Amino acid sequence: MKIATASHGRRSPELVRALNNETNSVTGDDLVPPPAADDELLDSYSLTVSRVVERVRPTVVNIRTPRPDPKRPNGMDSGGSGSGFVIAQDGYILTNSHVVHGAGKIEVALADGRALSASLVGDDPETDLAVIRIHASDLVHINLADSQSVRVGQIAIAIGSPFGFQQTVTAGVVSALGRSMRSQSGRLIDNVIQTDAALNPGNSGGPLVNSRGEVIGVNTAIILPAQGICFAIASNTAKLVAAWLIKEGRIRRSWIGVAGQNVPLHPRVVRFHRLPSNCGVLVTGLEPGSPAKRANLQEGDVIVAFQDKTISQIDELHRHLVASAIGIATPITIIRHTEKIHLTVVPEELGSSHQRN
Repeated sequence: MKIATASHGRRSPELVRALNNETNSVTGDDLVPPPAADDELLDSYSLTVSRVVERVRPTVVNIRTPRPDPKRPNGMDSGGSGSGFVIAQDGYILTNSHVVHGAGKIEVALADGRALSASLVGDDPETDLAVIRIHASDLVHINLADSQSVRVGQIAIAIGSPFGFQQTVTAGVVSALGRSMRSQSGRLIDNVIQTDAALNPGNSGGPLVNSRGEVIGVNTAIILPAQGICFAIASNTAKLVAAWLIKEGRIRRSWIGVAGQNVPLHPRVVRFHRLPSNCGVLVTGLEPGSPAKRANLQEGDVIVAFQDKTISQIDELHRHLVASAIGIATPITIIRHTEKIHLTVVPEELGSSHQRN
């Protein structure tokens, strides 16, 4: 059928022939394959998820922490529950700290139906990660991916035991990267992965995996009553923490013994001292005999630098209080009233009786 044209001008013969498809020449650029049918794309996606689940499911475990209850016939109640996954064939399992923290007894149900007792290897509430171990060998285990290679929009598959329904699979995408969230201790956890793969109570500690069946995150939290806003600790964080927990049973951090809060600085103080930030950390309390007390910090001081790095909020101070700072004389800059003062503090190792800063 010819294309009818109604124009006020004259079209060139070449344009008319092109519009009427009167040329039969075909170039390589014209050989574009037809788009795949929707059912083919869905089948491909389904096949990918199924293959991942088949590969990962044997590594995922259900974790129970029964507690003493004299009112029950067996003397124990159901306690808490969560998920975990095997990271080494000799029985090491990674999970969330809040799943096993303070548990007197830990029970693990494997994907093959075996139920075994587990012992706590190490626990780090600051990152909400823990390692437990069962006495078993030649277990199917899973690898942790490089979370730096994760991209927004890629497939994310979660496997766990929500509400006790073992080996439950949900799928979605990576919704965002680089989120931050608070651990139960109050310390900020960085580089958290956000996903819309559905998580529920009991998914905590289970793996979030990519399309290759590698762990990109440890499922840890949901926001209620929101839907589709779930979080996982990035696999690179999990690698580091798990390695230290297996090696030493704990993560070493430093401590200076201050209680603080974020505060704005007076604009005149900022201009006069040429401070790079208009905020700092107000010292609201000092632990007796603490490194900060010995360094002559006082309540009412505002910390603006630590290790010669700008401190504008308490989370930045947390990030610098690492193991490498233990026992090292470290410069700290404060604003006292309107005066800028340089002091030296020697952080100590954070212990269970210490505060968090």
